[in-house]
Amino acid sequence: MPSSAAPHVKSRCPQYPGSKIKRFVVPDDKVDWGQSWPQYSPVSHTDPSVLKKPVWADPDIGSFSPQFNAVDGGVDRTSFDGSYKKEKGKPLNPRGRTGVTGRGLLGRWGPNHAADPIVTRWKVDAKGAKMNHPVSKRPILQFVSIKRKDCGEWAIPGGMVDPGEQVSLTLQREFSEEALNSLTLPQAEKAKIHERITKLFKSSGFVVYKGYVDDPRNTDNAWMETVAVNFHDESGNSVSELPLQAGDDAGQVKWVDVDSSFPLYASHSRFLELVSKERKAHW
Repeated sequence: MPSSAAPHVKSRCPQYPGSKIKRFVVPDDKVDWGQSWPQYSPVSHTDPSVLKKPVWADPDIGSFSPQFNAVDGGVDRTSFDGSYKKEKGKPLNPRGRTGVTGRGLLGRWGPNHAADPIVTRWKVDAKGAKMNHPVSKRPILQFVSIKRKDCGEWAIPGGMVDPGEQVSLTLQREFSEEALNSLTLPQAEKAKIHERITKLFKSSGFVVYKGYVDDPRNTDNAWMETVAVNFHDESGNSVSELPLQAGDDAGQVKWVDVDSSFPLYASHSRFLELVSKERKAHW
């Protein structure tokens, strides 16, 4: 799996998302925990929505003793990056300092596991022939993109893995909820969509990435990790024909041409670049 050794950048964004909290500034050469830095004085921040103890969030350390680097009850606290260190009973971000301690907007101490389904099809003309990009001369891929309500950025539909849930089910559930608004559909419609979706998501898919995500919500003690899988509708008669409808966390949803110039949330551009390479498509 490709993993970037460069220091995380979005995890050090100056202002923590959804708050007025300013991160303690961490220069590139001080990100690594191995660099001694006695002056490091990160800001502690856990969002009020997390402190209200919703079902998806852990309690505070001290009031419970999680089993880090292990599957702890139904919660997977292992990291794709391998074993992570702990300090004063709290897990340390495997990619280094972020300028904020606590959990921020994230529910779990340590890794917060997500799944990102990248659903693609070929862009075709009126006769159904693949369309090539005028510059690269390669066929153009399209992917299902949602506009996130929280930040207004375009993204791959995705979400958190429920405790004990198989990632393949998370991928299917999140796509259905976010891109097809399956939660509000009449039963007969739901059954039809479910059949098509299940067929596509039963195909093995191409695992694009498994690992740490450089995400603006990350802190020193809580961070995002994901499995991004590409499900490709080669013939254009599977999900391509489904009515896209924004639901759940999405404000809008549409098929978007895969192109390096299209700005995307978090590490999503990198994922699409890998898909383009795999499918020998335009990037």
